[in-house]
Amino acid sequence: MISYYKSVSGRLINEACFEDGCWVNTVAPTDEEQAFIRESFSIPEHFIRAALDEEERSRIDTEDGCTLIIVDTPVCIATDNGNEYSTLPFGIFLTPKGVVTICLKPTALCKSATGGAIKDISTKKHRRFVLKLLYQNATLFLQYLRQAEKEGTFAEKALNKNTGNKELLRILRIEKGLVYFSTGLKGDEAVFEKLLRMKFISDYPEDAELLEDVIVENRQAIEMCAIYRDILTRTMDAYSGVISNNVNSVMKLLAAITIILTVPQIIFALWGVNTPVPFDHDAFGFWVVVGVAMLITVLATAFAFYKKWL
Repeated sequence: MISYYKSVSGRLINEACFEDGCWVNTVAPTDEEQAFIRESFSIPEHFIRAALDEEERSRIDTEDGCTLIIVDTPVCIATDNGNEYSTLPFGIFLTPKGVVTICLKPTALCKSATGGAIKDISTKKHRRFVLKLLYQNATLFLQYLRQAEKEGTFAEKALNKNTGNKELLRILRIEKGLVYFSTGLKGDEAVFEKLLRMKFISDYPEDAELLEDVIVENRQAIEMCAIYRDILTRTMDAYSGVISNNVNSVMKLLAAITIILTVPQIIFALWGVNTPVPFDHDAFGFWVVVGVAMLITVLATAFAFYKKWL
């Protein structure tokens, strides 16, 4: 799907067709749509294939007057057991005619941009528009990181009440998402550093200053991601120790009970052999044997309590 947006008074307005100074946003394009943007904006075919590859790393490349910038953008998918976090390559083509973006799936970056989250935006200033998109992308990482941290805290409180698989799986899912975020943020940082050294940015002080703000925001997201990952890892290690300790306590209790119950079984087994035994012909022999068994069982139980087995 191809959408066209043009800035009017600092806000994006959806247009029916392409005009000079428009932003062309492409989501999951068909073969015909790919051919259209390739021919209309002179974009190399392998640039488009790279931007639509889910495994493509963040990078920047220039060919035939077209600059390709691929960054990882955060993705949040709602599930029955909390949110699932991941990243997706987001391709930005800086062409003489305008800015073209392409992505395999709808992203929060495009929704926030078209929803007015980016202030004083202008699609005519191509470089500035791209830098504001990158800044908004870093901001989205921070928003999702705070959201993930709140979900992790909620799951931890639930674990304090009941150590269930649902809460553990939720924490594991969040931790997995933070790994994706960390990898994507570090890849984006390398792209920003390279972009900062490029001539068409360094020649414009205002653009260079905005890109430095993007780098600062991205580094803050990297630090937050590392902190949250460390907290979740320590939390999982702590609860693993608690679960292991609980299992050991249960096994210890069951072993002590088994030993105690073995005592009367041994006594009854001795008096059940096919040889003469004490109290064999005594009318109260049965109760004497039961009493002895109970007495020894009580002593064994007291010994187990003394040794803190129970």
